[in-house]
Amino acid sequence: MSTLSDFQITQKWPAQNPEVLQLYSFPTPNGVKVSIALEELGLPYEAHRVTLSDADVKSPEFLSLNPNNKIPAIIDPNGPDGTPISLFESGAILLYLAEKTGKLIGKTAADKHKVTQWLMFQMGGLGPMLGQLGYFYKFAGAEIEDPRPRERYINEAKRLLAVLEQELEGQDWIVGEFSIADIAIAPWLRGLSFYGAEELVGLDKSPNLLAYIERFTARPAVQKGLNTPPREG
Repeated sequence: MSTLSDFQITQKWPAQNPEVLQLYSFPTPNGVKVSIALEELGLPYEAHRVTLSDADVKSPEFLSLNPNNKIPAIIDPNGPDGTPISLFESGAILLYLAEKTGKLIGKTAADKHKVTQWLMFQMGGLGPMLGQLGYFYKFAGAEIEDPRPRERYINEAKRLLAVLEQELEGQDWIVGEFSIADIAIAPWLRGLSFYGAEELVGLDKSPNLLAYIERFTARPAVQKGLNTPPREG
């Protein structure tokens, strides 16, 4: 039977308590999804700060866990059938944690599929589009003279926000009760302030979304998860 020490990543980020789940992450919108979920679920875990530098995410140790060199990733020493399991991709990790505990994924089979539907909405649409918006509006892409890439992502961001604004009409959470879908979606909405793009995409004129972000951020587990692991080590 394999143990935590069998995973190469523990050579660079050694576990202090090999009996608990190990999180390798950084507080980006994708990274905090997992730390927030772990806090909401009350699962014991140990957080390791993996910066976005090549020295970390492209190190042999991290690549041994995630060949796609992106945070977050986990090792659960208490995986299925009692054997350790490693996972990358934030959406896959959220599904795993929700199914492991039977929480944050709805009370019925129909609920689960609805939660998964909105999780996929974030993974396939909201996250990638807002990420590209940030690149073309705030970062290096802003220097490109051709306005078409920037306009594409601005318009797509507006469209996706309008979808969420409508879906949240009359309810606090995206599938009625708090779930991993909210844990996936809300950090990306909060990220628009980092890009300085709230007015650009109309977030400032989206009352349902503004109230949603405020509700989300007020949760104690969210407040802790948003800074786990800390940006400064």
